[in-house]
Amino acid sequence: MPAPRPEVAVGVVAVRDGRLLLVRRGRGVGAGRWSLPGGRVEPGETLTEAVRRELREETGLDGTVDGLCGVAERMGDGYHYVILDYWVEVAAGDPVAADDAAAVRWAGRDDLARLDLVEGLVEFLADHGVLPRLA
Repeated sequence: MPAPRPEVAVGVVAVRDGRLLLVRRGRGVGAGRWSLPGGRVEPGETLTEAVRRELREETGLDGTVDGLCGVAERMGDGYHYVILDYWVEVAAGDPVAADDAAAVRWAGRDDLARLDLVEGLVEFLADHGVLPRLA
């Protein structure tokens, strides 16, 4: 079986009061594990529009996209994603899990060691200067 064509996806890197916004995946790749909010870019959608849509769909929050944090690539049986993760300033309010997110939470640095995170997330956060921003 040939490898799947890479798909472009976006992710949300939102830190508020020293805590990182995470969602627990409800389905698809990484189901049951904690990750950054995000997903595929839809046809005709800009990257910024995709970031804001995914944030709103998965957490009910709105935010302002502040720029690219970093790029991640995830490959496995039947999938290949190129993920552009963006810094996002999230508006006030409490997140509510929706769409394909089974749960949502703000997590501090100590929480990351206890949560079942998607593969490579901690390394990404360390490599892109996110961990020092967490309490």
